[in-house]
Amino acid sequence: MARNDRASNDLHKGLKNRHVQMIALGGAIGTGLFYGSASSIGLAGPAIALAYLVGGIMIFFIMRALGELSVDSPNSGSISYYAYQNLGNFFGFFSGWNYWFNYVAVSMAELTVVGIYVQYWFPSVPTWVTAFGFLVLITGINLLSVKLYGEFEFYFAIIKVVAIIGMIVLGLLIIFTGIGNGGVPTGFSNLFDEGGFMPNGLTGVVLSLVLVMFSFGGVELVGITAGEVDTPKKTIPKAINQVVYRILIFYVGALLVIMSVFPWNQIDGQSSPFVQIFDGVGIPAAAGILNLVVLTAAVSAHNSSLYSNGRMLHSLAKQGNAPKFLGKVGKRTGAPVAAIFVSSGVAAIAVVINYLFPEKVFSYLMAIATIAVIINWIMIVIIHLAFRKRIGKAAASKLSFKMPLYPIANYLVLLFLVAVIVIMGFIPDYRLALFILPIWVIILSIGYKLKRK
Repeated sequence: MARNDRASNDLHKGLKNRHVQMIALGGAIGTGLFYGSASSIGLAGPAIALAYLVGGIMIFFIMRALGELSVDSPNSGSISYYAYQNLGNFFGFFSGWNYWFNYVAVSMAELTVVGIYVQYWFPSVPTWVTAFGFLVLITGINLLSVKLYGEFEFYFAIIKVVAIIGMIVLGLLIIFTGIGNGGVPTGFSNLFDEGGFMPNGLTGVVLSLVLVMFSFGGVELVGITAGEVDTPKKTIPKAINQVVYRILIFYVGALLVIMSVFPWNQIDGQSSPFVQIFDGVGIPAAAGILNLVVLTAAVSAHNSSLYSNGRMLHSLAKQGNAPKFLGKVGKRTGAPVAAIFVSSGVAAIAVVINYLFPEKVFSYLMAIATIAVIINWIMIVIIHLAFRKRIGKAAASKLSFKMPLYPIANYLVLLFLVAVIVIMGFIPDYRLALFILPIWVIILSIGYKLKRK
């Protein structure tokens, strides 16, 4: 009987290679690029491209560390499961709940910008109303089977990718032919005319790294999918190797085109920079289409966040680190129904916050999500070091998907991530997260002690 119960509470393997490829890519193309990039451009100017390049290299190493763990032992608990295996009970508990906390903050941030995008067409609609509507919609999608979730996310991601490529192509036409700009090609002078390529000096580039790293949050979703993939040892390496260079092309390429078409210091952050540039050069139809795309991107990112949160709570429950009822799955769908409802219920706080504090809510949620995701990445790198130490050199030599430059890359990434946390202290809107972090660690420590008792 116990064996049947355990089997009935296992997640279903319904994700194909194409699903994982797009989930990995789509998870990192969301609000950070489409909306948050306005703030990072304001800090670094055109040199934001350099910040994304540096951040992308660090993300590559983090993803390869996670990939090595995922291919060796595929599990939907991802970071929590690997921490439990390699660092012990407390770190399994801490990593899992911190991962869940991170994506709750991300999902709340995505719900917030959904309302902002809808106001582009309907200015009188309060952001909290839109947030509530999409919260209900995405919760319904996640309660379906994982295969259907994969299909939804596959097409959401395709829309984002096609839109970015289309935006780059249209931007290049404006740059070289002047279409939509009175026939006057803009060229690349905007990258250098408004204070130079690095208008705020190296300080601006360094400060922008915080916002850049938030943009990359979501790439680690590929680790969560490992437990529901048909062929993880083939699919996971392919997804990880492709997602990093694709993201760099999209991020760096798209932002350079935006800042060539439109002076960086005129990007005001009131709407998506992608929408503003086409409004600014007199192509309202393109601006409206792009606004629909960035709305889709935010909904997609919220969809992925809720997906990962449901799986993480399910894994924590199976470890004994969360209430048992969160480990149950729907008999027909194989989805962790209770875990999805709880995660969605907590994310609903965003609706209340949008009602009470509509002006500052996004920046605060972005700060909290950034510190949480950095802690997740630090844990991945430390877990990988512990994993290699546990299995020994002989077993490590037989791994099919190894992290390059181990262990030098591990320590380089750790140093970089700690530096980003320090930099957060110099950005007023992000200081709040530095106060929340120790409080959150204390809460988790107390929670772990109560669980043991």
